Amino acid sequence: MPDSENPATPVTFPPAFLWGAATSAYQIEGAVREDGRTPSIWDTFSHTPGKTAGGDHGDIAVDHYHRYRDDVALMAELGLGAYRFSVSWSRVQPTGRGPAVQKGLDFYRRLVDELLSKGVKPAVTLYHWDLPQELEDAGGWPERDTAYRFAEYAQIVGEALGDRVEQWMTLNEPWCSAFLGYASGVHAPGRTDPAASLRAAHHLNLAHGLGASALRSVMPARNTVAVSLNSAVVRPLSQDPADLAAARKIDDLASGVFHGPMLHGAYPESLYVATASLTDWDHVLDGDLALINQPLDALGLNYYTPTLVSAADPKAKGPRADGHGSSDHSPWPAADDVAFHQTPGDRTEMDWTIDPTGLHELIMRYTREAPGLPLYITENGAAYDDKIDSDGRVHDPERVAYLHGHLSAVRRAITDGADVRGYFLWSLLDNFEWAYGYGKRFGAVYVDYATLERTPKTSARWYGRAARTGTLPEVSAV
Repeated sequence: MPDSENPATPVTFPPAFLWGAATSAYQIEGAVREDGRTPSIWDTFSHTPGKTAGGDHGDIAVDHYHRYRDDVALMAELGLGAYRFSVSWSRVQPTGRGPAVQKGLDFYRRLVDELLSKGVKPAVTLYHWDLPQELEDAGGWPERDTAYRFAEYAQIVGEALGDRVEQWMTLNEPWCSAFLGYASGVHAPGRTDPAASLRAAHHLNLAHGLGASALRSVMPARNTVAVSLNSAVVRPLSQDPADLAAARKIDDLASGVFHGPMLHGAYPESLYVATASLTDWDHVLDGDLALINQPLDALGLNYYTPTLVSAADPKAKGPRADGHGSSDHSPWPAADDVAFHQTPGDRTEMDWTIDPTGLHELIMRYTREAPGLPLYITENGAAYDDKIDSDGRVHDPERVAYLHGHLSAVRRAITDGADVRGYFLWSLLDNFEWAYGYGKRFGAVYVDYATLERTPKTSARWYGRAARTGTLPEVSAV
Protein backbone atom coordinates (compact mmCIF):
# COMPACT_ATOMS: atom_id res chain seq x y z
CA MET A 1 0.00 0.00 0.00
CA PRO A 2 1.49 3.41 -0.94
CA ASP A 3 2.47 5.60 1.97
CA SER A 4 -0.02 8.33 1.01
CA GLU A 5 -2.81 5.78 1.50
CA ASN A 6 -1.44 4.61 4.82
CA PRO A 7 -0.42 7.69 6.85
CA ALA A 8 0.52 5.48 9.80
CA THR A 9 3.55 4.22 7.86
CA PRO A 10 6.55 6.46 8.62
CA VAL A 11 7.77 8.20 5.46
CA THR A 12 11.47 8.93 5.83
CA PHE A 13 13.66 10.78 3.33
CA PRO A 14 17.38 10.46 2.54
CA PRO A 15 19.58 12.43 4.97
CA ALA A 16 20.79 14.90 2.32
CA PHE A 17 17.27 15.71 1.05
CA LEU A 18 16.79 19.50 0.84
CA TRP A 19 13.66 20.92 2.48
CA GLY A 20 12.81 24.39 1.26
CA ALA A 21 10.14 26.93 0.47
CA ALA A 22 9.76 29.24 -2.51
CA THR A 23 8.55 32.74 -3.40
CA SER A 24 8.89 35.18 -6.28
CA ALA A 25 9.95 38.81 -6.32
CA TYR A 26 6.85 40.60 -7.57
CA GLN A 27 4.56 38.54 -5.37
CA ILE A 28 6.23 39.48 -2.09
CA GLU A 29 8.77 42.32 -2.29
CA GLY A 30 6.74 45.50 -2.75
CA ALA A 31 8.92 48.65 -2.76
CA VAL A 32 8.26 48.96 -6.48
CA ARG A 33 9.59 52.50 -6.75
CA GLU A 34 12.52 52.29 -4.34
CA ASP A 35 16.26 52.28 -4.99
CA GLY A 36 16.05 52.71 -8.73
CA ARG A 37 13.53 49.99 -9.58
CA THR A 38 11.38 50.74 -12.61
CA PRO A 39 8.14 49.08 -13.76
CA SER A 40 7.98 45.50 -14.93
CA ILE A 41 5.22 44.09 -17.10
CA TRP A 42 3.43 43.02 -13.93
CA ASP A 43 3.39 46.57 -12.57
CA THR A 44 1.80 47.72 -15.81
CA PHE A 45 -0.60 44.78 -16.09
CA SER A 46 -1.81 44.89 -12.49
CA HIS A 47 -2.48 48.62 -12.73
CA THR A 48 -4.56 48.15 -15.88
CA PRO A 49 -8.27 48.16 -14.93
CA GLY A 50 -9.91 44.76 -15.16
CA LYS A 51 -6.73 42.69 -15.35
CA THR A 52 -6.52 41.51 -11.73
CA ALA A 53 -9.13 40.56 -9.15
CA GLY A 54 -10.20 43.64 -7.24
CA GLY A 55 -7.61 45.74 -9.03
CA ASP A 56 -4.97 44.24 -6.74
CA HIS A 57 -1.29 44.89 -7.44
CA GLY A 58 2.13 44.27 -5.96
CA ASP A 59 3.08 47.82 -4.96
CA ILE A 60 3.42 46.74 -1.33
CA ALA A 61 2.67 43.02 -1.62
CA VAL A 62 3.83 41.64 1.75
CA ASP A 63 6.69 44.15 2.07
CA HIS A 64 9.43 41.52 2.04
CA TYR A 65 11.84 44.19 0.76
CA HIS A 66 11.76 45.79 4.21
CA ARG A 67 10.88 42.73 6.31
CA TYR A 68 13.26 40.16 4.85
CA ARG A 69 15.24 39.77 8.08
CA ASP A 70 12.09 38.80 9.98
CA ASP A 71 11.09 36.45 7.17
CA VAL A 72 14.50 34.76 7.19
CA ALA A 73 14.32 34.41 10.96
CA LEU A 74 10.95 32.71 10.52
CA MET A 75 12.44 30.29 7.99
CA ALA A 76 15.18 29.40 10.43
CA GLU A 77 12.68 29.00 13.28
CA LEU A 78 10.64 26.59 11.15
CA GLY A 79 13.74 24.57 10.33
CA LEU A 80 13.86 25.13 6.57
CA GLY A 81 17.06 24.11 4.85
CA ALA A 82 16.67 26.25 1.74
CA TYR A 83 14.85 29.26 0.33
CA ARG A 84 14.16 29.65 -3.36
CA PHE A 85 13.54 33.27 -4.34
CA SER A 86 13.58 35.19 -7.60
CA VAL A 87 15.46 38.34 -8.49
CA SER A 88 13.53 41.30 -9.88
CA TRP A 89 15.14 42.09 -13.22
CA SER A 90 13.90 45.70 -13.17
CA ARG A 91 15.30 46.19 -9.67
CA VAL A 92 18.77 45.14 -10.82
CA GLN A 93 18.78 46.42 -14.41
CA PRO A 94 15.87 48.84 -14.65
CA THR A 95 15.66 49.24 -18.42
CA GLY A 96 16.59 45.63 -19.11
CA ARG A 97 19.91 46.71 -20.53
CA GLY A 98 23.04 48.54 -19.45
CA PRO A 99 24.80 48.68 -16.08
CA ALA A 100 23.34 47.35 -12.86
CA VAL A 101 21.83 49.49 -10.13
CA GLN A 102 23.96 48.63 -7.13
CA LYS A 103 21.22 49.45 -4.62
CA GLY A 104 19.07 46.80 -6.26
CA LEU A 105 21.85 44.23 -6.16
CA ASP A 106 22.60 45.22 -2.57
CA PHE A 107 19.16 44.07 -1.47
CA TYR A 108 19.87 40.58 -2.77
CA ARG A 109 23.36 40.62 -1.29
CA ARG A 110 21.83 41.43 2.11
CA LEU A 111 19.17 38.75 1.68
CA VAL A 112 21.74 36.10 0.78
CA ASP A 113 23.99 37.07 3.69
CA GLU A 114 21.05 36.91 6.08
CA LEU A 115 20.06 33.47 4.81
CA LEU A 116 23.58 32.12 5.13
CA SER A 117 23.92 33.56 8.64
CA LYS A 118 20.81 31.60 9.66
CA GLY A 119 21.88 28.35 8.00
CA VAL A 120 19.34 28.56 5.17
CA LYS A 121 20.66 27.75 1.71
CA PRO A 122 19.77 30.37 -0.92
CA ALA A 123 18.52 29.20 -4.32
CA VAL A 124 18.14 31.92 -6.97
CA THR A 125 15.68 32.02 -9.84
CA LEU A 126 16.65 34.72 -12.32
CA TYR A 127 13.30 35.14 -14.04
CA HIS A 128 9.86 34.66 -12.53
CA TRP A 129 7.73 36.50 -15.10
CA ASP A 130 8.58 40.16 -14.33
CA LEU A 131 10.12 41.42 -17.58
CA PRO A 132 11.23 45.08 -17.46
CA GLN A 133 8.51 47.12 -19.15
CA GLU A 134 10.99 48.80 -21.47
CA LEU A 135 11.90 45.42 -22.96
CA GLU A 136 8.22 44.65 -23.50
CA ASP A 137 7.84 48.03 -25.18
CA ALA A 138 10.62 46.93 -27.54
CA GLY A 139 8.69 43.76 -28.38
CA GLY A 140 9.10 41.54 -25.33
CA TRP A 141 9.74 37.81 -25.51
CA PRO A 142 8.52 37.44 -29.11
CA GLU A 143 11.63 39.48 -30.05
CA ARG A 144 14.96 37.66 -30.26
CA ASP A 145 16.91 40.49 -28.65
CA THR A 146 15.17 39.88 -25.31
CA ALA A 147 17.07 36.59 -24.97
CA TYR A 148 20.39 38.39 -25.33
CA ARG A 149 19.34 41.03 -22.81
CA PHE A 150 18.54 38.20 -20.39
CA ALA A 151 22.04 36.77 -20.81
CA GLU A 152 23.54 40.14 -19.85
CA TYR A 153 21.29 40.30 -16.81
CA ALA A 154 22.23 36.72 -15.83
CA GLN A 155 25.90 37.62 -15.95
CA ILE A 156 25.34 40.67 -13.74
CA VAL A 157 23.52 38.69 -11.05
CA GLY A 158 25.92 35.74 -11.31
CA GLU A 159 28.89 38.04 -10.75
CA ALA A 160 27.22 39.67 -7.75
CA LEU A 161 25.97 36.56 -5.95
CA GLY A 162 27.79 33.58 -7.44
CA ASP A 163 30.43 33.49 -4.72
CA ARG A 164 27.74 32.78 -2.08
CA VAL A 165 24.81 31.21 -3.94
CA GLU A 166 25.45 27.72 -5.28
CA GLN A 167 22.01 26.79 -6.63
CA TRP A 168 20.70 28.68 -9.68
CA MET A 169 17.66 28.48 -11.94
CA THR A 170 17.40 30.46 -15.16
CA LEU A 171 13.63 30.58 -15.73
CA ASN A 172 10.53 29.68 -13.78
CA GLU A 173 7.67 28.15 -15.77
CA PRO A 174 8.43 29.59 -19.21
CA TRP A 175 5.13 28.05 -20.37
CA CYS A 176 3.26 30.67 -18.34
CA SER A 177 5.44 33.49 -19.63
CA ALA A 178 4.89 32.49 -23.26
CA PHE A 179 1.34 31.22 -23.41
CA LEU A 180 -0.52 32.95 -20.56
CA GLY A 181 1.32 36.17 -21.32
CA TYR A 182 1.14 36.23 -25.13
CA ALA A 183 -1.65 33.82 -26.17
CA SER A 184 -4.51 33.89 -23.63
CA GLY A 185 -3.53 37.25 -22.11
CA VAL A 186 -4.45 36.33 -18.53
CA HIS A 187 -0.89 37.11 -17.41
CA ALA A 188 1.30 40.08 -18.15
CA PRO A 189 1.79 41.56 -20.68
CA GLY A 190 -1.74 40.50 -21.60
CA ARG A 191 -1.27 39.96 -25.33
CA THR A 192 -3.42 37.55 -27.35
CA ASP A 193 -1.36 36.56 -30.38
CA PRO A 194 -0.85 32.79 -30.66
CA ALA A 195 1.92 33.07 -33.27
CA ALA A 196 3.76 35.54 -31.03
CA SER A 197 3.41 33.13 -28.10
CA LEU A 198 5.29 30.45 -30.04
CA ARG A 199 8.06 32.93 -30.86
CA ALA A 200 8.12 33.87 -27.18
CA ALA A 201 8.53 30.22 -26.22
CA HIS A 202 11.55 29.85 -28.50
CA HIS A 203 13.18 33.04 -27.26
CA LEU A 204 12.62 31.97 -23.65
CA ASN A 205 14.40 28.72 -24.53
CA LEU A 206 17.19 30.73 -26.11
CA ALA A 207 17.36 32.95 -23.02
CA HIS A 208 17.74 29.86 -20.88
CA GLY A 209 20.64 28.56 -22.94
CA LEU A 210 22.39 31.91 -23.21
CA GLY A 211 21.74 32.63 -19.53
CA ALA A 212 23.12 29.27 -18.42
CA SER A 213 26.31 29.93 -20.40
CA ALA A 214 26.57 33.45 -18.98
CA LEU A 215 26.22 32.18 -15.42
CA ARG A 216 28.88 29.54 -15.91
CA SER A 217 31.26 32.11 -17.37
CA VAL A 218 31.34 34.11 -14.12
CA MET A 219 30.62 31.61 -11.33
CA PRO A 220 32.64 28.96 -9.51
CA ALA A 221 32.46 25.51 -11.06
CA ARG A 222 30.81 24.14 -7.90
CA ASN A 223 27.61 26.08 -8.61
CA THR A 224 24.69 24.30 -10.24
CA VAL A 225 22.51 25.63 -13.07
CA ALA A 226 18.96 24.41 -13.60
CA VAL A 227 15.59 25.52 -14.94
CA SER A 228 12.12 25.11 -13.41
CA LEU A 229 9.47 23.74 -15.77
CA ASN A 230 5.76 23.28 -15.14
CA SER A 231 5.52 20.39 -17.57
CA ALA A 232 2.00 19.02 -17.60
CA VAL A 233 0.84 15.56 -16.65
CA VAL A 234 -1.49 15.11 -19.61
CA ARG A 235 -3.98 12.24 -19.55
CA PRO A 236 -6.40 11.27 -22.33
CA LEU A 237 -10.08 10.95 -21.45
CA SER A 238 -10.12 7.59 -23.20
CA GLN A 239 -7.92 5.35 -25.30
CA ASP A 240 -9.74 6.44 -28.43
CA PRO A 241 -7.11 7.44 -31.06
CA ALA A 242 -8.60 10.94 -31.27
CA ASP A 243 -8.22 11.45 -27.51
CA LEU A 244 -4.68 10.08 -27.60
CA ALA A 245 -3.84 12.53 -30.39
CA ALA A 246 -5.31 15.38 -28.33
CA ALA A 247 -3.17 14.39 -25.36
CA ARG A 248 -0.06 14.30 -27.56
CA LYS A 249 -0.78 17.77 -28.93
CA ILE A 250 -1.20 19.29 -25.46
CA ASP A 251 1.86 17.46 -24.15
CA ASP A 252 3.93 18.99 -26.96
CA LEU A 253 2.62 22.48 -26.16
CA ALA A 254 2.95 22.13 -22.40
CA SER A 255 6.16 20.14 -22.09
CA GLY A 256 7.94 19.18 -25.29
CA VAL A 257 8.19 22.77 -26.50
CA PHE A 258 10.61 23.39 -23.61
CA HIS A 259 12.20 20.10 -22.61
CA GLY A 260 12.69 19.11 -26.24
CA PRO A 261 15.30 21.77 -27.03
CA MET A 262 16.60 22.11 -23.47
CA LEU A 263 17.23 18.41 -22.87
CA HIS A 264 17.49 16.95 -26.36
CA GLY A 265 18.40 19.82 -28.68
CA ALA A 266 15.26 19.50 -30.82
CA TYR A 267 11.60 20.46 -30.90
CA PRO A 268 9.13 17.59 -31.34
CA GLU A 269 8.35 17.08 -35.02
CA SER A 270 4.70 16.70 -34.06
CA LEU A 271 4.78 20.24 -32.60
CA TYR A 272 5.92 21.65 -35.95
CA VAL A 273 3.10 19.81 -37.70
CA ALA A 274 0.42 20.85 -35.18
CA THR A 275 1.33 24.56 -35.32
CA ALA A 276 2.00 24.84 -39.07
CA SER A 277 -1.13 26.98 -39.50
CA LEU A 278 0.41 29.65 -37.25
CA THR A 279 4.14 29.63 -38.00
CA ASP A 280 6.80 28.05 -40.15
CA TRP A 281 9.21 28.38 -37.20
CA ASP A 282 11.59 30.52 -39.23
CA HIS A 283 12.48 32.31 -35.99
CA VAL A 284 14.55 29.23 -35.07
CA LEU A 285 17.92 30.17 -36.54
CA ASP A 286 20.86 27.94 -37.34
CA GLY A 287 22.72 27.17 -34.13
CA ASP A 288 19.86 28.10 -31.81
CA LEU A 289 19.14 24.55 -30.71
CA ALA A 290 22.78 23.99 -29.76
CA LEU A 291 22.75 27.23 -27.76
CA ILE A 292 19.61 26.12 -25.92
CA ASN A 293 20.83 22.57 -25.28
CA GLN A 294 23.28 23.49 -22.53
CA PRO A 295 24.23 20.78 -20.04
CA LEU A 296 22.13 21.09 -16.90
CA ASP A 297 23.21 20.23 -13.36
CA ALA A 298 19.62 19.64 -12.23
CA LEU A 299 16.04 20.05 -13.39
CA GLY A 300 13.30 21.73 -11.40
CA LEU A 301 9.75 20.42 -11.69
CA ASN A 302 6.67 22.38 -10.63
CA TYR A 303 3.45 20.41 -10.12
CA TYR A 304 -0.06 21.19 -8.92
CA THR A 305 -2.65 19.10 -10.77
CA PRO A 306 -2.97 16.80 -13.80
CA THR A 307 -4.54 17.76 -17.15
CA LEU A 308 -7.34 15.68 -18.67
CA VAL A 309 -8.12 16.12 -22.37
CA SER A 310 -10.07 14.68 -25.27
CA ALA A 311 -10.82 15.48 -28.85
CA ALA A 312 -13.26 18.37 -28.88
CA ASP A 313 -16.92 17.90 -29.71
CA PRO A 314 -17.68 20.66 -32.25
CA LYS A 315 -21.22 20.91 -30.85
CA ALA A 316 -20.13 21.39 -27.25
CA LYS A 317 -19.98 24.89 -25.84
CA GLY A 318 -18.73 26.18 -22.53
CA PRO A 319 -15.68 27.50 -20.69
CA ARG A 320 -12.29 25.91 -21.23
CA ALA A 321 -11.61 23.84 -18.09
CA ASP A 322 -7.81 23.90 -18.27
CA GLY A 323 -7.26 25.61 -14.91
CA HIS A 324 -5.42 28.58 -16.42
CA GLY A 325 -7.81 31.46 -15.91
CA SER A 326 -10.73 32.83 -17.86
CA SER A 327 -10.15 34.26 -21.32
CA ASP A 328 -11.81 34.20 -24.72
CA HIS A 329 -8.34 33.43 -26.07
CA SER A 330 -6.70 30.04 -25.60
CA PRO A 331 -3.21 29.52 -24.17
CA TRP A 332 -2.96 26.46 -26.45
CA PRO A 333 -1.97 27.62 -29.95
CA ALA A 334 -3.59 25.68 -32.79
CA ALA A 335 -5.36 23.37 -30.33
CA ASP A 336 -8.97 24.42 -30.71
CA ASP A 337 -9.72 20.78 -31.54
CA VAL A 338 -8.86 19.75 -27.95
CA ALA A 339 -11.31 19.78 -25.03
CA PHE A 340 -10.23 20.03 -21.39
CA HIS A 341 -12.01 18.23 -18.55
CA GLN A 342 -11.89 18.55 -14.78
CA THR A 343 -10.45 15.46 -13.21
CA PRO A 344 -12.54 13.92 -10.42
CA GLY A 345 -11.66 14.33 -6.76
CA ASP A 346 -11.28 16.94 -4.04
CA ARG A 347 -10.16 20.38 -5.14
CA THR A 348 -8.19 23.28 -3.73
CA GLU A 349 -9.39 26.88 -3.63
CA MET A 350 -7.94 27.24 -7.16
CA ASP A 351 -10.42 24.55 -8.26
CA TRP A 352 -7.46 22.28 -9.06
CA THR A 353 -7.91 18.58 -8.40
CA ILE A 354 -5.72 17.11 -5.67
CA ASP A 355 -3.86 14.16 -7.19
CA PRO A 356 -0.45 13.16 -5.79
CA THR A 357 -0.19 10.35 -8.34
CA GLY A 358 0.40 13.03 -10.95
CA LEU A 359 3.52 14.20 -9.15
CA HIS A 360 4.88 10.65 -9.02
CA GLU A 361 4.09 10.27 -12.72
CA LEU A 362 5.86 13.54 -13.57
CA ILE A 363 8.99 12.59 -11.63
CA MET A 364 9.21 9.19 -13.23
CA ARG A 365 8.68 10.67 -16.68
CA TYR A 366 11.72 12.94 -16.27
CA THR A 367 13.72 10.14 -14.71
CA ARG A 368 13.30 8.48 -18.10
CA GLU A 369 13.49 11.70 -20.14
CA ALA A 370 16.79 12.81 -18.61
CA PRO A 371 18.51 9.81 -17.02
CA GLY A 372 21.20 10.77 -14.55
CA LEU A 373 19.94 14.35 -14.12
CA PRO A 374 19.13 15.22 -10.48
CA LEU A 375 15.59 16.49 -9.95
CA TYR A 376 14.11 19.02 -7.52
CA ILE A 377 10.45 19.72 -6.90
CA THR A 378 10.75 23.50 -7.12
CA GLU A 379 7.05 24.24 -6.59
CA ASN A 380 4.19 22.27 -5.09
CA GLY A 381 1.43 23.47 -2.81
CA ALA A 382 -2.22 24.38 -2.45
CA ALA A 383 -4.45 27.40 -1.90
CA TYR A 384 -7.15 27.26 0.75
CA ASP A 385 -9.49 29.81 2.32
CA ASP A 386 -7.44 30.19 5.48
CA LYS A 387 -8.71 32.21 8.45
CA ILE A 388 -7.28 33.22 11.81
CA ASP A 389 -9.17 31.45 14.59
CA SER A 390 -10.31 33.05 17.84
CA ASP A 391 -7.18 31.68 19.49
CA GLY A 392 -4.99 33.60 17.02
CA ARG A 393 -3.90 30.48 15.15
CA VAL A 394 -4.45 29.40 11.55
CA HIS A 395 -5.46 25.76 11.29
CA ASP A 396 -5.17 24.32 7.78
CA PRO A 397 -5.48 20.53 8.04
CA GLU A 398 -6.37 20.33 4.33
CA ARG A 399 -2.95 21.71 3.39
CA VAL A 400 -1.24 19.31 5.80
CA ALA A 401 -2.99 16.39 4.11
CA TYR A 402 -2.08 17.80 0.70
CA LEU A 403 1.60 18.05 1.65
CA HIS A 404 1.66 14.60 3.20
CA GLY A 405 0.17 13.08 0.07
CA HIS A 406 2.51 14.84 -2.35
CA LEU A 407 5.66 14.37 -0.28
CA SER A 408 4.76 10.69 0.03
CA ALA A 409 4.55 10.58 -3.77
CA VAL A 410 8.03 12.10 -3.96
CA ARG A 411 9.34 9.45 -1.57
CA ARG A 412 7.74 6.68 -3.64
CA ALA A 413 9.46 8.06 -6.72
CA ILE A 414 12.80 7.97 -4.91
CA THR A 415 12.11 4.35 -3.97
CA ASP A 416 11.32 3.69 -7.62
CA GLY A 417 14.74 4.96 -8.65
CA ALA A 418 14.27 8.70 -9.16
CA ASP A 419 17.09 11.00 -8.07
CA VAL A 420 15.01 13.68 -6.34
CA ARG A 421 17.29 15.88 -4.24
CA GLY A 422 14.83 18.30 -2.64
CA TYR A 423 11.38 19.87 -2.36
CA PHE A 424 10.38 23.55 -2.27
CA LEU A 425 6.95 24.23 -0.84
CA TRP A 426 4.91 26.86 -2.65
CA SER A 427 4.73 29.17 -0.94
CA LEU A 428 6.48 30.41 2.15
CA LEU A 429 4.06 33.34 2.54
CA ASP A 430 0.58 34.27 1.46
CA ASN A 431 1.13 36.78 -1.33
CA PHE A 432 -0.04 38.49 -4.50
CA GLU A 433 -1.32 35.56 -6.58
CA TRP A 434 -0.99 37.22 -9.98
CA ALA A 435 -4.32 37.86 -11.72
CA TYR A 436 -6.15 36.39 -8.70
CA GLY A 437 -4.86 39.24 -6.56
CA TYR A 438 -4.81 38.57 -2.83
CA GLY A 439 -7.81 36.24 -2.85
CA LYS A 440 -5.88 32.96 -3.06
CA ARG A 441 -3.66 31.95 -0.13
CA PHE A 442 -0.88 29.46 -0.93
CA GLY A 443 1.35 30.33 2.02
CA ALA A 444 2.46 28.13 4.87
CA VAL A 445 2.63 31.44 6.73
CA TYR A 446 -0.53 33.53 6.96
CA VAL A 447 -0.20 37.23 6.17
CA ASP A 448 -2.72 39.76 7.46
CA TYR A 449 -2.75 42.09 4.46
CA ALA A 450 -3.91 45.04 6.57
CA THR A 451 -1.10 44.83 9.15
CA LEU A 452 1.35 42.55 7.26
CA GLU A 453 1.70 40.47 10.43
CA ARG A 454 2.95 36.93 9.79
CA THR A 455 1.38 33.91 11.51
CA PRO A 456 2.71 30.41 10.77
CA LYS A 457 -0.14 28.09 9.88
CA THR A 458 -0.45 24.57 11.21
CA SER A 459 1.04 23.37 7.92
CA ALA A 460 4.17 25.49 8.48
CA ARG A 461 4.78 23.82 11.84
CA TRP A 462 4.06 20.40 10.33
CA TYR A 463 6.40 21.01 7.40
CA GLY A 464 9.06 22.37 9.74
CA ARG A 465 8.96 19.13 11.73
CA ALA A 466 9.40 17.18 8.50
CA ALA A 467 12.36 19.37 7.52
CA ARG A 468 14.06 18.95 10.90
CA THR A 469 13.55 15.20 11.19
CA GLY A 470 13.50 14.04 7.56
CA THR A 471 10.33 12.08 8.36
CA LEU A 472 6.76 13.10 7.60
CA PRO A 473 4.70 13.58 10.77
CA GLU A 474 1.31 11.94 10.79
CA VAL A 475 -1.45 13.98 9.24
CA SER A 476 -3.20 14.04 12.60
CA ALA A 477 -0.13 15.58 14.26
CA VAL A 478 -1.30 19.14 13.72
